Amino acid sequence: MIGVRVSGDTRVVAAEMAELPGVTYVVSTAGSFDLLVEVVCESDDDLIDLLNDRVRALPDVVSTETFVYLKLHRQLYNWGTR
Repeated sequence: MIGVRVSGDTRVVAAEMAELPGVTYVVSTAGSFDLLVEVVCESDDDLIDLLNDRVRALPDVVSTETFVYLKLHRQLYNWGTR
């Protein structure tokens, strides 16, 4: 998961992020980050390349913070159904 702070229009950066390889979802947020971007990378080197060559290279990206999942304890997909 990558927290992204943006200096310009977050919608523009969100659309650019959504086109990057390895990105599984992009969420606009209210809080300390403008966007949360989940990525799937094959290795640490792939993550570094994605961050440096793609994400941080976008003109309106001010800063990023990366959160590496160590273990997924629970994930449900039933929040939209009854």
